[in-house]
Amino acid sequence: MGVRLPPGVPNIRDTDLIVDDHKKWMGWAIREAEKAFSQDEVPVGAVVLFEDRIIGKGYNQTETLQDPTAHAEMIAISAAANSLKSWRLENCSLYVTLEPCAMCAGAIVLARIESIVIGAMDPKAGACGSLRNVLQDHRLNHQTEIQYGIMEEESSDLLKVFFQRLREQKT
Repeated sequence: MGVRLPPGVPNIRDTDLIVDDHKKWMGWAIREAEKAFSQDEVPVGAVVLFEDRIIGKGYNQTETLQDPTAHAEMIAISAAANSLKSWRLENCSLYVTLEPCAMCAGAIVLARIESIVIGAMDPKAGACGSLRNVLQDHRLNHQTEIQYGIMEEESSDLLKVFFQRLREQKT
């Protein structure tokens, strides 16, 4: 008989399953980011999950729509709210390839999203740990759990290639 763990403490197999699930859903967010890339938008993608299914997805469309609020997270959150017919996205998770900005972090808090999984951090504009941490500010009425670094390399590489290509086009 093996070692018995206290209730609520995951064993290594449970942890492996959680990481595998995170990679599966982040893969969907990366597919959304690839759509943005193909449309010459900053390649950020997001998906919202409820009960292990995607209920909202989005990718950056600020240039296409000429809308400064058309970030991947905002589009995915709106789609999820429409799907649930509620602005309260309690018990939902958001997977996003790049750390959300202050605007998107505010929307995540207002929507009461339970947890977020982030691919790459954004040291210049990130509001979930880099410049500030809006999602876990105890002065607000809701805090969101954060998991960092899931498929970070894939998320980061997509951004690097995009901005390298953009710089080359300008020369």
